[in-house]
Amino acid sequence: MPDFIFILLIVLLIVLFIIVLTYTVRIIPQSFAVVVERLGAYDRTLDQGLHFIIPILDRPVSRVSLKENVKDFPPQPVITKDNVTMMIDTVVYFQITDPMLYTYGVHNPISAIENLTATTLRNIIGELELDESLTSREIINSKMRSILDEATDAWGIKVNRVEVKNINPPRDIQEAMEKQMRAERERRSAILFAEGEKRSAILIAEGEKEATILRADAKKEAFIREAEGEAQAIERVYQAQAEGVRLLKAAGPDQAYLTLRGYDTFEKVADGQATKIIIPSQLQDLAGLLASAKTLLEDDKKQEK
Repeated sequence: MPDFIFILLIVLLIVLFIIVLTYTVRIIPQSFAVVVERLGAYDRTLDQGLHFIIPILDRPVSRVSLKENVKDFPPQPVITKDNVTMMIDTVVYFQITDPMLYTYGVHNPISAIENLTATTLRNIIGELELDESLTSREIINSKMRSILDEATDAWGIKVNRVEVKNINPPRDIQEAMEKQMRAERERRSAILFAEGEKRSAILIAEGEKEATILRADAKKEAFIREAEGEAQAIERVYQAQAEGVRLLKAAGPDQAYLTLRGYDTFEKVADGQATKIIIPSQLQDLAGLLASAKTLLEDDKKQEK
């Protein structure tokens, strides 16, 4: 019997030692911190690593994550400067920088951040009109982050980013905006179509103008080439005649050749409409030839009268 009691005491001591050891030795993982109180007052903050606490005297009161947290808050009703009620939901990115202030600074810090975000958002949107609210997300985000970060410093929280997730205006406002956007798109389409028609007409007119100029230039060039061709032909004829005279002169024709050429000339004259032909006895007599020609001309005039 005494042996059994002794063994039981040994077992109880071992179990008590394990319990005390488990309570005394604390291993804090990375990115976490534990706030410890001693006799009900704040004593210290345990970072990552191995730590020992005194049983009964020390008591861990909170285990805090030092990672960046993301909270998506539900939509909040806000009123713009021009009295339009919208529903806006936000996303807040924050990180606990001081576990002691986070533990003792405010009760339910997440709820405090949510309420502070809602009031700040209402204040900012209340200074903007509807159109400005829809197009000024960056300004809203920047102002909210600055205000929230300053307000949460006393709670050991740093606000890194604030994003406006959705902005939902009333249904009638959405329909009016859609009609306005549709009308704007139709207006732009009509302007683009008119500009296209105008550009097409201009291009057609420019094309016709260039075609007319080209046709005129081509016609002008053709006339110039034709005139140059005729001038060259006349020049060639006179050159040939001059060359013939030169060759004839160089050949030294005799009286028989000149007489024969004179007959050829009068043969051509005889082919005309003259009724009288006077042939001089001597072809060399120019005076006789001129008199004959004068007589022929006078006869022709009398016939015409």
